[in-house]
Amino acid sequence: MPRSLLVKNARVLVTMDEKRREIADGGLYIEGNRIVQVGPTSELPQSADDVLDMRGHLVIPGLVNTHHHMYQSLTRAIPAAQNAELFGWLTSLYKIWAHLTPEMINVSTKTAMAELLLSGCTTSSDHLYIYPNGSRLDDSIAAAREIGMRFHAARGSMSVGQKDGGLPPDSVVEKEDAILKDSQRLIETYHDEGRYAMLRVVVAPCSPFSVSRELMRDAALLAREYGVSMHTHLAENVNDVAYSREKFGMTPAEYAEDLGWVGHDVWHAHCVQLDKPGIDLFARTGTGVAHCPCSNMRLASGIAPIRAMRDAGVPVGIGVDGSASNDGAQMVAEVRQALLLQRVGFGPDAMTAREALEIATLGGAKVLNRDDIGALAPGMAADFVSFDLSQTAFAGALSDPVAALVFCAPSQVSTSVIDGKIVVKEGRLTTLDLGAVVERHNRLAGELANRA
Repeated sequence: MPRSLLVKNARVLVTMDEKRREIADGGLYIEGNRIVQVGPTSELPQSADDVLDMRGHLVIPGLVNTHHHMYQSLTRAIPAAQNAELFGWLTSLYKIWAHLTPEMINVSTKTAMAELLLSGCTTSSDHLYIYPNGSRLDDSIAAAREIGMRFHAARGSMSVGQKDGGLPPDSVVEKEDAILKDSQRLIETYHDEGRYAMLRVVVAPCSPFSVSRELMRDAALLAREYGVSMHTHLAENVNDVAYSREKFGMTPAEYAEDLGWVGHDVWHAHCVQLDKPGIDLFARTGTGVAHCPCSNMRLASGIAPIRAMRDAGVPVGIGVDGSASNDGAQMVAEVRQALLLQRVGFGPDAMTAREALEIATLGGAKVLNRDDIGALAPGMAADFVSFDLSQTAFAGALSDPVAALVFCAPSQVSTSVIDGKIVVKEGRLTTLDLGAVVERHNRLAGELANRA
């Protein structure tokens, strides 16, 4: 018999199920890695192999991060890139990232995932598109398995360097046949299409300005042959749009459609400058968007029209983006910023706290093409987090603790359970020695800076 877990006495348990219930004195009964029962504590089995008393806590589904570049945790707040827009920022950092090593990829992934886990994230994608000095996506996958995060590993790529009219230096691009061959290897080695999968592989050419039309098309064919999802950057800022019009004679959305990059199995990062025909296309085809508000503000890319996307029916999730353009990976902070930025751009009723939370749970699950995460309901994965409402950040806000989680200062989790296993307990990571990881991470960051 699978081991059972009883979660009881939560001040409020937010289900994000079809009824969007918020249950006072609520709880969960879990067997193995799946939820069996959800409801008031009094209606649940009163014994289990393990019991978590959530008295005074807010319990929600684990947050879903739909876009990240975890290796960038090594290059936060780099002086040369602090005041640049997207293209200038990339140009400054490519030459530093060219010195990445396999260990740097592994350790930075652990650091980034720890930051996510402690801020309420239980499932994350990561878009790794640069592979110098023998680095491989396998280095990230090993880190995810060690720390215990549910992971969508995106095999990114760059194939068009500066000599061919692309943005990245020629030293960091790959041959296209090698990219496709390695993508196939990773899918065949690691991808798990089953329910409650802890690891899925995504085919993810980096962007229209760093890969060829042929690679985009061939990557889509490969992904659909194997039934895996597809991911890239699109319409991030005005220069991105101008590049697409100049090089391809199309808007970014038209270019995506022309190459088969629309559908429920596709999601695009940013889409800050997605026009109305693009929004309508994405809504019609079920194409998803990873909204990364902090990064978009940091690089002055603009305000993504999330209100218009949601109203049209576009699937939208939250992404923290890379820790060199956001300089943080705090998921609750990103949810809060999503709400605030929509209000700045489109008015005080452009997004509610509960809608922001829904985007970060159910929205992220839909963007990643999953129906087993993002909600607390029977048959769903046993992924949830709790926040201690006695924290100073919640003082004076307990009349509506659900809204308080989004409106008030970003909080760290008290408990995180992924796949039925306790990954964070009493605010501390249980799966690795975080102090030792951060110490090594900082040493490697120093080495990387010195090499550049």
